[in-house]
Amino acid sequence: MIRGNLLVGLISFLLIVNVSAVSSATFTMTNKCNLTVWPAIISSSATSTGISPLNTTGFPLPKDESRILTVPSSWTGRLWGRTHCSSDSTGNFSCISGDCGSGKVECSGGGATPPLATLAEFSLNALSGLDFYDVSFVNGFNLPMLVVPKGGKSGNCSTTGCVVNLTEVCPNDLKVTSQDGSKVACKSACQAFGDPQYCCPGNRNSCKPSIYSEFFKKSCPRAHSYALDDATSTFSSASANYVITFCPPLSTIKRGTKTPEAASGGKSPEVVGVSSSSPQPVSWVQFLGGAVSLYISTSSSGSSLWRNIILF
Repeated sequence: MIRGNLLVGLISFLLIVNVSAVSSATFTMTNKCNLTVWPAIISSSATSTGISPLNTTGFPLPKDESRILTVPSSWTGRLWGRTHCSSDSTGNFSCISGDCGSGKVECSGGGATPPLATLAEFSLNALSGLDFYDVSFVNGFNLPMLVVPKGGKSGNCSTTGCVVNLTEVCPNDLKVTSQDGSKVACKSACQAFGDPQYCCPGNRNSCKPSIYSEFFKKSCPRAHSYALDDATSTFSSASANYVITFCPPLSTIKRGTKTPEAASGGKSPEVVGVSSSSPQPVSWVQFLGGAVSLYISTSSSGSSLWRNIILF
């Protein structure tokens, strides 16, 4: 009888462990920027559904380092990278972009304060076992970021985000600079102007894209650019783990490619923001998981700028 009880107990323990393993996910955060990034995390599900928050709400992530976090089942929240952070003589911790207002490295439930940051948003196990996720510029941009689902069992499981550093080409009205003149972020148009046409107050269904949101959308078609941009910017997967990379590296695969068709093996991807009647020479193409980037020459002198990202 004792042996039988032990066997039942062992089986029950293994079932609990197995269910726990299936129901949880991992976030692997990697910093490929040329500066330390302080990831920040807010768990919106912690207060609304009783789901436990993550075991950290903020930490330093030096260049080329990674950290893996275990995420509870049905977790909902967002994460972002803070930059240009330091502590003053009183020990108060703050960041030029993405600061969460806690005065500490841990955000302790505080969201990003202006100037806001590139956000990765997740709702795990939200509907029919699917996770929903996106990378959003609705509240601003401060770092290139990619979200890559790994091992997903269903859904489209697409890579999303942006490898372009939009702070370098940010419209003048949205630029945020540090005291030394360095470009550190792009404000949202709502933050910059406070105009209802950019802030979408009241009835969100009347919200329309603006010239500023279109700047973000043309640069990074799969990122969330304004409040009602879900149709082309929210993705799903089931039972996936997620790799979140700040400043993903630009790994060149093909050089000297002259046309998008040649670069894609005969396919002709749509290049948003580049007129087909006036094709631009493609200097090179890079592949990052599910991401494809085109680097094109924009003048007769041969000077080049990032003009577009295509994510498949």
